[in-house]
Amino acid sequence: MREEASFVLPVRREDAWALVSEPFHLPDWWPGYTGVEPDRRGLEENARWTVVRGSRPGLMRKPRGTGLIVIRRVSRGSELSWYDQNQKLEMGVRLEDEGRETRATTWVAGPFWRMYAEGGRSLPTKAGARLRDLCDTASGL
Repeated sequence: MREEASFVLPVRREDAWALVSEPFHLPDWWPGYTGVEPDRRGLEENARWTVVRGSRPGLMRKPRGTGLIVIRRVSRGSELSWYDQNQKLEMGVRLEDEGRETRATTWVAGPFWRMYAEGGRSLPTKAGARLRDLCDTASGL
C-alpha cells in the first residue's frame, strides 16, 4: 500500500532541498521523529541513522524509543527516501520545479496492516504540511 500527498512550497527547489537534505532537520518536517543521529556518512545511500520516536506509542514501537532508518535513495536536489527498519515502512519526498515554487510529494509505502497500525496513512499529509509551513516561514524572513 502506498499513500502520498503533494504540496506547493513557496521556495525554489534548491532551497527546499537544502531543508530536506539536512539530516538534523528531518524531525522538523517528518512527523513521528523527534531526533536524529546520522552516521558518519551523512546523507548518502545506505547510511544508517538513529532516530528518536515521538511520545505517541504504536503497535510495534515504544514512545520515545529509538529506531534505525536506512537511506535508500538520494537524488541530489530532487529525491530522498529511507526505510524505517522498526516500522517496516519506506518513506520519502520528491521535489519538482513548479515555476518559482516547488512541488513536494511526500509518501509512505508498506504493508496495509503496518500502515494502519503505525498511523502511516496520515504521515505524507502531515509531513507535507509541516514542510510547507517551514518553507513559508523561511520565505517570509
